[in-house]
Amino acid sequence: MDRLHAMKVFTRVVETSSFTRAADTLGLPRASVTVTIQQLEEHLKARLLQRTTRRVNLTPDGAGYYERCIRILADIEETEGSFNDQNRAARGKLRVDMPGALGRIIVMPKIHEFYASYPEIDLMLGFGDRLVDLIQEGVDCAVRVGALEDSSLVARRVGIYQAITVASPIYLQRYGTPATIEQLNDHVATNYFSSRTGRIMSLTFEVNGQAIEVRMKGNMAVNDAEAYLESGLDGIGIIQAARFMALPHLKTGRLVEILPQWKPLPLPISTIYPHNRHLSLTVRVFVDWVAKLFAGSALLSNPGTRPAGRHPPCHANFEFPVSPGRENARMAEEAI
Repeated sequence: MDRLHAMKVFTRVVETSSFTRAADTLGLPRASVTVTIQQLEEHLKARLLQRTTRRVNLTPDGAGYYERCIRILADIEETEGSFNDQNRAARGKLRVDMPGALGRIIVMPKIHEFYASYPEIDLMLGFGDRLVDLIQEGVDCAVRVGALEDSSLVARRVGIYQAITVASPIYLQRYGTPATIEQLNDHVATNYFSSRTGRIMSLTFEVNGQAIEVRMKGNMAVNDAEAYLESGLDGIGIIQAARFMALPHLKTGRLVEILPQWKPLPLPISTIYPHNRHLSLTVRVFVDWVAKLFAGSALLSNPGTRPAGRHPPCHANFEFPVSPGRENARMAEEAI
């Protein structure tokens, strides 16, 4: 038995809670994974995993062994990497997930540059409106917008997301241009709702160092970034769109920024990846490339943006008793 290989198989079974998913992410037959775990348990003379019809759970012996395996595998990868990083090219499969619009508008137009630098990486890019489970689904790295949930994942800040409050000239001719946030009571919005919770996302503004949320009335709500932007272009209502999506239409006059003195709160853009992938050369080169791409993007850069992560405390105001937090940040990610 190759004990190093057995450790890798064992840790992947634990992280995916499934023999089948572990086999898929490792590119092995399921039967091979099963035999490897059986041989490992026989070698150690201990039961490591408790199998049920729906889930694989660690035994107390398995939990202790898993922690040691993680440290051993990380040490081996770090040791090999210290010798090989300068002499080996990044290669192999890399599965990445990111918000759809961010990927299509910012990443895809430059992806040929990534391949020119790293032609031996087999990249799988997933775009969607749901937050994938990196461990369960075998995703190596994900790009996330907004406050991150506490977890064992490794995170690195790579950019700042800035929304902008806009309406079309058609809408403004019909309803007028609001001069204050209070006047939004007399206006309508196209609302964005979470595809996971169904909750409507409020508009956010920074006023005198304080952050407020405003829930606007509206006869239409969507859960797709392109549809949200299109509704604003068609004059259906006020929207707070991603700046990188709205900017081309601001230049052509199809959209007009409103309430420019009160900007929506910026949100951090981060890459996240499992702890056992933080030393992977393929992950590192992709994260470095994305950070450089976002830093140099004219669509993402905004000199007036407050650095993400230094937001003022948020308070409800007017008659909109909603408190901000991670849920609005998660829905903001869905909106791009």
